[in-house]
Amino acid sequence: GYVFTGDTLFFGSIGRYDLPGASEKDLINSLKKLCVLPGDTVIYPGHGPKSTIAEELKNNPFLGY
Repeated sequence: GYVFTGDTLFFGSIGRYDLPGASEKDLINSLKKLCVLPGDTVIYPGHGPKSTIAEELKNNPFLGY
C-alpha cells in the first residue's frame, strides 16, 4: 500500500511541533498510527524522497519512542 504522510513523517525525520498550531501530542499519535502499518507500505512525504514503514522503523532516529 501507499500513504501520503505530508509533514508528519519524512525520510529519516519527522515533522516539527514547535511551529504555531502544531502539537507534539498530535504528532506522536499520528506517528504511532503510521508505525503499525505493514512494513512494505510506501510513504510519500510532503518533502524529500519516498521510503517505507520498515525502512523508517529501522533507520529513523526519531521513531525510537
